[in-house]
Amino acid sequence: MRRAVALTVATAAVLAGLVGCSSTNGAGTTSADNADVKKAEAALASMGTGAVLSKGPHGETAQPASSANLTPADIAAVKAKHATAAIVMHYGGNDWATAQIAGLKSEFAQLGITLIANTDANFKPDLQVSQLQTVMTKKPDIVVSIPTDPVATASAYNAAAAAGAKLVFMDNVPNGMTAGKDYVSDVSADNYGNGVVSAYEMVKALGGQGKIGAIFHQADFFVTKQRYQGFTDTIKKFPKIKIVATTGIAGPDFAGQAQVAASAMLTKHPDLAGIWAVWDVPAEGVMAAARAAGNQNLKIATEDLGTNVAIALAKNKLVVGLGAQRPFDQGVTEAKLGALALLGKSTPAYVAVPALPVDHSNVLNAWQQVYHAAPPASVANSFQK
Repeated sequence: MRRAVALTVATAAVLAGLVGCSSTNGAGTTSADNADVKKAEAALASMGTGAVLSKGPHGETAQPASSANLTPADIAAVKAKHATAAIVMHYGGNDWATAQIAGLKSEFAQLGITLIANTDANFKPDLQVSQLQTVMTKKPDIVVSIPTDPVATASAYNAAAAAGAKLVFMDNVPNGMTAGKDYVSDVSADNYGNGVVSAYEMVKALGGQGKIGAIFHQADFFVTKQRYQGFTDTIKKFPKIKIVATTGIAGPDFAGQAQVAASAMLTKHPDLAGIWAVWDVPAEGVMAAARAAGNQNLKIATEDLGTNVAIALAKNKLVVGLGAQRPFDQGVTEAKLGALALLGKSTPAYVAVPALPVDHSNVLNAWQQVYHAAPPASVANSFQK
């Protein structure tokens, strides 16, 4: 699913004239390479201003998380309803899902909404459909969910909406459903922007030149497609970096499949300088492949600040940078939107939180921003100054 994404004026200015002259300097790089690195650094700085590059699943312009804020009177009215909610995840157990659920639980508690179910479909659409049907027998007022497959799960979500549940989606939206009619809202990270960030991090690490591979999510999953598009659109702006190998992985063993894919890339292209992975769990597989090959110089860029990639960033080894989502904040926003829907108030169709560029220099501060908690000892104690 390709869609045009409008860059902010500041970012567009940074992107202008990415190709410079190509005279060689004494370090063996070119002035064009140095110029490209500087442009990548400037673009990353502009990404920190809070602009969102993604559009929603139906082309909607993103609204900020503040658009879901409730007044004190709203909160009192929601509490008086003694409402219930359910969380129906695509898969869990990773840092992103854990943080989303933590944000939801925190805000539901603040609003007096009782959580009555929390399911994990292990990325299997048929299992998610079954779980959603079981959840609906408990008659939750709010269902917050991320569909594993927009087609295979659509009828189950339509049935949930018809039964009166207020549906709030994370990232993905089932086919044929309309915001404000069939569901409340869709909340996401700036996934296109995160792809853009990871591309700039790769450019920085490579000095503006080199051969790279890319491991994408081989599924009809809107937000992972956005990431891949953001990464590839941006890398194309740097002609001295060539994507020479791409492989899709479908899961559910994303780390294992990425390791196999990365190993094949490294074997076929011994001069491969870097590999991009669509999120942190596949990136763990790329790290494993690099270690098995004895290649400690491989540059890995990705999205999502999971524990293992954070440790690699802290050590300044293999992972060079990533675009981080803010899943705790997304969970809080999803709970608020569900509450507003219970009150019959209008809500934006698409809400997104901005991408957060993360590299070695800011990984510890970024963890605090992403998870609203201090980094674990495994990350903090790994940091190399």
